[in-house]
Amino acid sequence: MNTKSLNLQYQGYLNTPNMWFGNAVYNLQQLEIEAINTSNFNEFIASNLRLGKRVEQFVFHELKHVTYISILAENLQIQQEKHTLGEIDALLLIDNKPVHLEIVYKFYVYDDSVGNTELDHWIGPNRKDSLVEKLVKLKNKQLPLLYHSVTLKYLENYNLEVEQISQQVFFKAQLFVPYLSEKTNYEWVNKDCIIGFYVNKEELIHFKDCKFYIPSKVNWLVESYPQVPWLEYSLFLEKVISILDEQTSPLVWIKHPNGEINKVFIVWW
Repeated sequence: MNTKSLNLQYQGYLNTPNMWFGNAVYNLQQLEIEAINTSNFNEFIASNLRLGKRVEQFVFHELKHVTYISILAENLQIQQEKHTLGEIDALLLIDNKPVHLEIVYKFYVYDDSVGNTELDHWIGPNRKDSLVEKLVKLKNKQLPLLYHSVTLKYLENYNLEVEQISQQVFFKAQLFVPYLSEKTNYEWVNKDCIIGFYVNKEELIHFKDCKFYIPSKVNWLVESYPQVPWLEYSLFLEKVISILDEQTSPLVWIKHPNGEINKVFIVWW
């Protein structure tokens, strides 16, 4: 993974907002830190490190530059004998107060045919996961791990008492709404997270005069820019249909004749 690609991913991560403010969603308190100049990302990351784990490394790099935060533990595996009960993403001291932090970075599309509430409508682009599923997992599995009897022994290594530890999430997201959607009144999420739209195969004809780029998944983090190997419509269509046939929804960049670039999911459903 070359330095330029990593830094483009890191900057894309840095510029992704929290999905909500405060504890507005499921009473999950967001970690809120001021934007700071963390310089370039200059740490080693294996080229095959998947996107979620890559984001965790970006988070830790950013937090190291926050003067009032100290990282006590990263990716703390909680094991009972030879069985892994789960992982605590981070133990921090924020202004000398201990915090258990869970890190989440997601891509969701808005489909109002799913569920009954606005939160229900945010789902993964492949329809295999959803925002509500992740929120429930945080509330019922990931955060309660702190209070497991086995975890208490790990906390002793950091001179921490569980009663003193508060819990926060760092939940960032890139959100995509239906093509030509007129809906603007999203009540529960940070509207700054909405950075693109999604289309299905039939709607691609609207972009026949455009050019296209299909980034690799780790580069979904990256903010679009013009210096990439763009594909003409016919070649792009050939490539994207083979992806859609596998029931996979790729993220693509679409460059219009006027130079405007959109970040778009092409959904298979």
